[in-house]
Amino acid sequence: MDQHLAEGVGEEDVERWVPSACVLCSNGCGCDIAVKDGVMVGVRGRATDAVNHGRLGPKGLYGSWAWANSPERLTRPLVRENGRLVESDWETAMGRVVEVSRRLLAEKGPLSHGFYTSGQLFLEEYYTLAVIGKGGLGTPHMDGNTRLCTATSAAAFKESFGTDGQPGTYSDIEHCDAIFLFGHNMAETQTVLWARILDRTRAQDPPKVVCVDPRRTKVAQEAARTGGVHLAPRVGTNLALMNGLTRELFANGWVDEPWVEHHTLGIEELRETVDPYTPQEVARICEVDAEDLRRAARIFGESSRVLSTVLQGFYQSHQATAAAVAVNNLHLLRGMIGRPGAGVLQMNGQPTAQNTRECGADGDLPGFRNWDNPHHVRDLAKLWNVDELTIPHWAPPTHAMQIFRYAEQGSIGWLWISATNPAVSMPESARIRKILQSRKCFTIVQDLFLTETAEFADVVLPAAGWGEKTGCFTNADRTVHLSQKAVEPPGEAKSDLDIFLMYADAMGFTDQDGAPLVNWRSPEEAFDAWRECSRGRPCDYTGLSYEKLSGPTGIPWPCNEDAPEGTERLYADAVFNTAPDHCETYGHDLLTGGTTTPTQYRALAPGGRALLKGAAHLPPHEDTSDAYPLLYSTGRTVYHFHTRTKTARSARLNRAAPDAWVELSPSDAARLGIEEGDLVRVESPRGTIEVHARVGQVREGTVFAPFHYGTWDLAEAARAGSSRQANELTMTVWDPVSKQPYFKTAACRVRRVRGGDAPASAPTNTAGSVNVDASDYPSDRPGSM
Repeated sequence: MDQHLAEGVGEEDVERWVPSACVLCSNGCGCDIAVKDGVMVGVRGRATDAVNHGRLGPKGLYGSWAWANSPERLTRPLVRENGRLVESDWETAMGRVVEVSRRLLAEKGPLSHGFYTSGQLFLEEYYTLAVIGKGGLGTPHMDGNTRLCTATSAAAFKESFGTDGQPGTYSDIEHCDAIFLFGHNMAETQTVLWARILDRTRAQDPPKVVCVDPRRTKVAQEAARTGGVHLAPRVGTNLALMNGLTRELFANGWVDEPWVEHHTLGIEELRETVDPYTPQEVARICEVDAEDLRRAARIFGESSRVLSTVLQGFYQSHQATAAAVAVNNLHLLRGMIGRPGAGVLQMNGQPTAQNTRECGADGDLPGFRNWDNPHHVRDLAKLWNVDELTIPHWAPPTHAMQIFRYAEQGSIGWLWISATNPAVSMPESARIRKILQSRKCFTIVQDLFLTETAEFADVVLPAAGWGEKTGCFTNADRTVHLSQKAVEPPGEAKSDLDIFLMYADAMGFTDQDGAPLVNWRSPEEAFDAWRECSRGRPCDYTGLSYEKLSGPTGIPWPCNEDAPEGTERLYADAVFNTAPDHCETYGHDLLTGGTTTPTQYRALAPGGRALLKGAAHLPPHEDTSDAYPLLYSTGRTVYHFHTRTKTARSARLNRAAPDAWVELSPSDAARLGIEEGDLVRVESPRGTIEVHARVGQVREGTVFAPFHYGTWDLAEAARAGSSRQANELTMTVWDPVSKQPYFKTAACRVRRVRGGDAPASAPTNTAGSVNVDASDYPSDRPGSM
């Protein structure tokens, strides 16, 4: 049972332990918060929890609570006066929010309003926000930063299985014969889950590991150790690789033909689509060894139980949804879904991303309802007691990239940003800063700290964080946890739920009978309202309650009368959510994003069968050239979460990875005359950063940069003429189906600025391991805890 307490605090000093779960990755580890004198002073893993069995990762141990006591916390609302943010009070701050909201509604209607939220709030807060936005204002302009990290997961599930919802479960690790990790550096993004895999691979009868990643990560090293395969495709060619793996299943007779015939549609079309992708053709496109492709396919084809996991290496890259759907196809062709060890985990990147999607705070309707199904819209309108025309279903929901475009144009004049930092996390940072700086759009930012984004806001609202409020959240394998309030928030900070309720009350939103539209006051009442909204839908919560969730472990949905203890795996009966009256979408063309009409979909008569879909590989939007000869890819490091709003305020985590860097292959570094620790300038057609170089283990021709590091002082950065912010270089381009932006397919060039006197500040025990003799440098270099 992992535990960490603040310096000088012993177990005997802890006054009480408050049950919660960690919110610094999508794993959802059960934990307890240590409280002393009304302050969070530590955390421990909960041994009885099915997700983590008492383990916690470095972010959970050292970063989950350390930020809470920071002197930089926002404690009072801020409003912009004469170009500067000054302290104010709640009445004044919310008064401005409401005044602009009412004026724009009167002048332009609900399309003038936009919401951009997070994957880090609680279920109760997302649902409240969805009711306000979709049932109160009636705006389709609602999305979350989940669009940047997990939208492709949801899209792939909808395209293959009819609705969102993770088919597999973490316990599939204990039952599988092989583990395929597609663009998923689990050793850094989900350390506790990776430890669970190591429990298998370092024991008797280990599963083979297959890793698809352009970097030689710890996952790739484990693939080599277990007799598996490391495939390092050229950036932007994932779909060609997947088509090659799929073709090998057909070519070698590894398809479970009877199962596929009874439980899927589209096999012949898929066979035709992948036929050109021979091992030799894939080797040419992806720059991988043809024999390695064959070996990987053989492991998948000859194993009886394969677990596949997918993350940002696929989601944030070219043809994202098509590549993720191709992973689903592999499992469907082998009939490997819904049984122990044979599962798919299209992972989330954030702790509560699943709730954003379920509750409708993003571009979905609550409860996985279908925008294009009038019965679903009518059902929701009846539940909320609003006119169904109020719910904006007459056009596709507006995704985050388009929301910021509308703000740039001025058609959205009021934008509420909660618990996220787009000035750092969105692609093409300079453009996002310009949008936020513009006075075309009145911007509200709701957060814990004065982030880079909050610096541009018209109103800043101080929010309570984890441990300072009560609520539920659902992790990447559908396990629901209850996080109890442990301490009071600082100063005048309020929970996100209370802030949303304050706005709803001030706006006077009512239902058709004149009663308050949002008629709950507490988190538990909001949970009960959501529970009713989920009734009969795939994400059914009706069997859950705060009392039931106060037990020794989280519980996976659906949980109802038929499954009172929750459901470990979906589709155990091989009946999928594709029936036209039940499905969440009628589907899309994976190449163009063109929608399938309800009539076309009904003509397919899916009848609970899964859908096999494929697409041809196309070249990425931006390729290398003489001017920009390298490919640029962003990603994560184990010691930080997103834009470091919390983890940078943990001394241990910040010491482990204190500053930005870029990783080059040894061959590229040698060719460019760059050595470990040199200051380098990295340029794309959109921007420039100057950071220190790590000569590491990325594939030749690729430059890797962690995206966490923002520019805390923009004026200083402007004077220096450079930035360390990785997204200065990325593109405003997104997937045609999931609308997830691409962070891994930009072209760049690198040149040496000056020599360094120490290794880069990248950790030395992760995928970016230093490729030089560390004895040449001082022993106090960063990189260890």
